[in-house]
Amino acid sequence: MPTTALRGPNRWWQLTMVILCMVMIANLQYGWTLFVPPMNQAHGWSVADIQIAFSVFIALETWLTPVEGWLADKIGPKVVVAAGGILVAIGWVINAWADSLTILYVGAAVSGVGAGAVYATSVGSAVKWFPDRRGLAVGLTAAGYGAGAALTVIPIRMVIAASGYQAAFFWFGLVQGAIVFILAWFLLSPTPAQVPSAKAVKVIQSAQSYSPTQILVTPVFWILYVMFVLVSASGLMATAQVALIAKDYHVADTIIFLGGSTLTVALIVDNVANGAARPLFGWISDQIGRENTMAIAFGLGGISYWLLGAAGSSPWAFVLFAGLIFLTWGEIFSLFPSTCTDTFGPKFATANLSLLYTAKGASAFFVPLANVVKGSTGSWQMVFVVTAIMNFAVVVLALFVLKPLRSKRIASLAHPAAAAE
Repeated sequence: MPTTALRGPNRWWQLTMVILCMVMIANLQYGWTLFVPPMNQAHGWSVADIQIAFSVFIALETWLTPVEGWLADKIGPKVVVAAGGILVAIGWVINAWADSLTILYVGAAVSGVGAGAVYATSVGSAVKWFPDRRGLAVGLTAAGYGAGAALTVIPIRMVIAASGYQAAFFWFGLVQGAIVFILAWFLLSPTPAQVPSAKAVKVIQSAQSYSPTQILVTPVFWILYVMFVLVSASGLMATAQVALIAKDYHVADTIIFLGGSTLTVALIVDNVANGAARPLFGWISDQIGRENTMAIAFGLGGISYWLLGAAGSSPWAFVLFAGLIFLTWGEIFSLFPSTCTDTFGPKFATANLSLLYTAKGASAFFVPLANVVKGSTGSWQMVFVVTAIMNFAVVVLALFVLKPLRSKRIASLAHPAAAAE
């Protein structure tokens, strides 16, 4: 069915608004690395203790999303996203006032719950409005989260330098939360008559929808979950540690382009690459299949981790190889939601993909482990060897485990007996 024949709101406008919501919460994760050194200097807290706050944020951002996703499926996106915007603002204001690690962890928890509500609902909206271009739509939505922080890297560093990290937490938190709150009231859930038919898509999709309790007993879901944990953990290690790695490589403050330091240039390139990866590989997966795209992306990712560990100690090499890592990691946030909805149907899509998204929370606890490995070996090289192996393992799982299992499951739905599974 042509898009122009659809009744109701323009779905591209709906997509634009959820992308903007994602941009507004992006630096809660991807700008975090900018706050770690000044907090360490201001309070004397160890880097490992500060990074626990990052793990708390990721855990709460992900582990409550099944509840938030269920609510979004049940009552629609407006209230869920609006509440998320309020919590995002409150969380960063708490961070600004935190004079102890306990309060910092509370702020991380509050902002994590808010970010999860916005994230899960936005991605759920994308997979529902675009059954015909699911990979691309989810990729564009996730790109808002991956690349959005690129817009604020320089402003945040300027505010931190001029007024301290507390001011950056306070003002960016308030502004971002307010914009999300306003956008929330324009979001809608589609009716069947408002979306095109998925019959012409090039990838296999289930003709039936399965509830969260049903998908939890399927091997496909748990294979996806393990793969998500492995790839997400490797990426989060790099995401949270970029500033520290650049410092240890003695390139962080080296001026390399238009007065910008290696770290500043790397953070901008990383965020752009992270964002670009999501619609790029999402679109590719719409053409050649989800598992084939996973194999290409994560295979290149494994090579990228190894290159940063082995040859990333010069400024431009650091920028290039760190950028490649982000380019070959960010697509998990388009490939996995698309694969989940293709397999289990759109009716409970937000709740189902939110269950899968909890894998990111589980993977967050690998982040402090990276510091432990680095401390015991004296370098980051072993960390990158481990993350490369994790990516190569996912390539094997995608091609030789997930692909045949998904094909068999969806093909079986052509038989009446399969519906009762």
